[in-house]
Amino acid sequence: MSAAAAHWARLQEGRGIPAAILAQAPADPWGFDPAAFRAPAVAQDTPSRAAALELLGAGGTVLDVGCGGGDAAFALAARATHVTGVDAQQDMLDLFAADAIARGIPHRTVLGAWPGSAAAAGPADVVVSHLVLHNVVDLPPFVSALTAAARRGVVVEMLCEHPMAWLDPLWERFHGLHRPPPATDADALAVLRECGIEPTVTSWERSARPPADPEWVARRLCLAAERVPEVAAALPGLPRPNRVATLTWTV
Repeated sequence: MSAAAAHWARLQEGRGIPAAILAQAPADPWGFDPAAFRAPAVAQDTPSRAAALELLGAGGTVLDVGCGGGDAAFALAARATHVTGVDAQQDMLDLFAADAIARGIPHRTVLGAWPGSAAAAGPADVVVSHLVLHNVVDLPPFVSALTAAARRGVVVEMLCEHPMAWLDPLWERFHGLHRPPPATDADALAVLRECGIEPTVTSWERSARPPADPEWVARRLCLAAERVPEVAAALPGLPRPNRVATLTWTV
């Protein structure tokens, strides 16, 4: 493994939950609620959307890797002739398919983690992947498969640091667990360059999100329901990351 890829992997592995804490968790801390990932009815104009629309030109097919509810793909609905959603959660794909039907967009879904699902997904004109890189430990095969699947180009959107890094003070407060520094967009960019990819990088800031749900945070922290009031009291003042990087490269 190359130097940048090994560094990325170490940082990502450092975000894991120790087995002793995980064993005491009353609920799965890793699960995502599909309802929280429903694509908005009106797409936001973001640098990621603009980059993908430029690649699509007058029209083309879209492959959304780690699609969730389809936010990235459906933002391109005006020019997408067909969208394929890939996700490791069937309930996310169910949401993606239902929304595609409601919007009248030709679609297909593929269940599985990337890049293992790449062969089943097949190629597309434009490949998009939003807020997924920080779930990946071995980054080179992931980005290489994105490139291989794209006929025109790839658009990756990621937060400039791990999206759960803002909870690090709470891991220390409730578990005495000191987290190592999170991987950043600069770390991802170094890996891409080692893979021979020189992306266009656009840094921007997304709109502020609503306050985090204390019950959701408690589950993430592997805490029982009775600790939710303590979590709620600890949340004010913790800044959530909103800085975003859009990485775009052509094929």
